[in-house]
Amino acid sequence: MAGTGIRARMRAARFPLASPPWPTTVERPDPERKVGLDYDHEWSRRYPVRLARAMVMDNITRPAARLLAPATVRGIEHLEHVDGPVIFAANHASHIDTPLLLTTLPVEFRHRTVVAAASDYFFDRTWKSVLWSFALAAIPIERSKVNRRSADTAAELIEDGWSLVIFPEGGRSPDGWTQPFRGGAAYLARRTGRPVVPVYLHGTRHVLPKKPDGGPAPGGSGTESRRAGRLRRSPIAVLFGAPMTPDEGENAHRFSERVEAAVATLAREVHTDWWQARRSVSPVSPRPGAERAHRGPEAAAWRRAWALDDPPARARRQEWPDV
Repeated sequence: MAGTGIRARMRAARFPLASPPWPTTVERPDPERKVGLDYDHEWSRRYPVRLARAMVMDNITRPAARLLAPATVRGIEHLEHVDGPVIFAANHASHIDTPLLLTTLPVEFRHRTVVAAASDYFFDRTWKSVLWSFALAAIPIERSKVNRRSADTAAELIEDGWSLVIFPEGGRSPDGWTQPFRGGAAYLARRTGRPVVPVYLHGTRHVLPKKPDGGPAPGGSGTESRRAGRLRRSPIAVLFGAPMTPDEGENAHRFSERVEAAVATLAREVHTDWWQARRSVSPVSPRPGAERAHRGPEAAAWRRAWALDDPPARARRQEWPDV
């Protein structure tokens, strides 16, 4: 009994130097987790973290991407005379899209770019938040509805000199054909005055396909499946378009339609060439209910997949940039 009393007094003596014990008569609440839109990702843009991420990106991720997905890269010259930051707006068919796109960027963009990632999927757990913040400089974005907090975060980073990768479809395409674009990229371009660079990624769904039977991800409002497909080696194509800015008086909705049309043009260029892709008549129509660009034929799933997977044109092939 005497020993017990001594130990109790020793524990009590630690109180000024440590947190006090929790009262046994009071229920202890669960620890608060800062995830989703509440996750503090500012640490991922500090210089030591940026340096570590650049080392991983250039020496591990990039060589692995070259091996896993041999790429045809076109239009990289559009970035040679552009002063950052810019907004990269790309189609989305696979979770591998982001690292493959980042590793094709010139070095001056590669290490000064953040990625808009779904807060309900990539930031629903603490370990995932840390992983994607470090690996991709990802920031949480609400994708299922307009969220001023998400927009303010992205706009502040762009104004601070960071380029942004955003997928205007809001989620991965179920079959590879482009889904309707949302207005986030166009809104940020109008708000910050920075150009949008359209990007088309071809073949990435074969590298890491999306499972068709995936259910909704818990903990959020999105519809992504937690179950991913298996990695496999497959060639891809990455096409960059010319930077775009809103016309005078053009609202975000109309500008978003033009960005979607530009991505659709790049998609046609995969299978033809620059001239044929631009003389094709398939612009995005502003009329309500009109057929949108690059949505695929109204046909069975096998026919849509067959039409999408025509082999890319090999003219003017350019491999991964050296820097």
